[in-house]
Amino acid sequence: MSIQPPLASKQPEDSNLDLTLRPQKWEEYIGQELLKKNLRILIEASKKRKEPMEHILLSGPAGLGKTSMANLIAREMNTNIRITSGPAIERVGDLASILTNLTPNDILFIDEAHRLNKMIEEVLYPAMESRTLDIIIGKGPSARTIQIELPPFTLIAATTRAGLLSSPLRSRFGGVFRLDFYTAEDISKIIARSAGILNLSISPESISTLAQASRSTPRVANRLLRRARDYAEVHNQGLIDLGASVKTLGLLEIDQEGLESMDRRILEIIIKKFAGGPVGLQALAASSSEEEDTIEEVYEPYLMRLGFLERTSRGRMATERAYRHLGMRFPQNQKTLLS
Repeated sequence: MSIQPPLASKQPEDSNLDLTLRPQKWEEYIGQELLKKNLRILIEASKKRKEPMEHILLSGPAGLGKTSMANLIAREMNTNIRITSGPAIERVGDLASILTNLTPNDILFIDEAHRLNKMIEEVLYPAMESRTLDIIIGKGPSARTIQIELPPFTLIAATTRAGLLSSPLRSRFGGVFRLDFYTAEDISKIIARSAGILNLSISPESISTLAQASRSTPRVANRLLRRARDYAEVHNQGLIDLGASVKTLGLLEIDQEGLESMDRRILEIIIKKFAGGPVGLQALAASSSEEEDTIEEVYEPYLMRLGFLERTSRGRMATERAYRHLGMRFPQNQKTLLS
């Protein structure tokens, strides 16, 4: 039996789907229950005191909903949100322009905060603590400092690599939260919700299959749903049944555990070229023709979560589960190295 959503007046274009599928209220945000409870307490307490929220740091792998969470906080606080990213703030003047254009109680959301340079961080410290902006004009003996008062605001920073944030910056956040990978049940609910928004006809078996291959990540789940929709429209009269989902995953080279071709390539390189490891990140990046940051931020977290990869002091190592998944025999001497 298929889930038949109500008719929609117009199906959104793919370019706007990410915005369309984002939850608009707390009840629509599936998963991360403990985080939501903590944030709701912060929000309600701030409302009662009629003050801006404390500064918030959200960390966790990409695609888990940090931006959606920031937008929900802004909605709950009934205030504006200004969005930028660490790489976009190149000079002190860029940050000064953003901060001085904030209105009282605005939320400033900085994505990829770990990519802020140290000079920008130094300017953020007084802005976060005392709501002042210190700008140095001129150079040498004639240089002078101008202090600008800022309106009360809340900084929400998101990062996939919290360890790269300096300790002084981390200590200035009143709430530090980490988003975890989602359960298969929550991912299934997210896919069903997205299918309803997109006016898609999808079977429960298809939802389960796509959820299993979604790397426990909502962004990946919605991407797979869109690709299954495309396949179904071309080959299956628009119905996303089990066959359409399996065919979609096959065309994308995604297996039943959600591993993509690069995931398997990384494991195969460790096993075949480096005898299962240990192997350093630099050598692994060179052998796979992939960036070190991409391996660390995109591929490793999920491989480690599945128990296919271990990071040791000597380097990366493939586990017995990785050998079995790839249909290879696990050498007995590797057990000693992994223990």
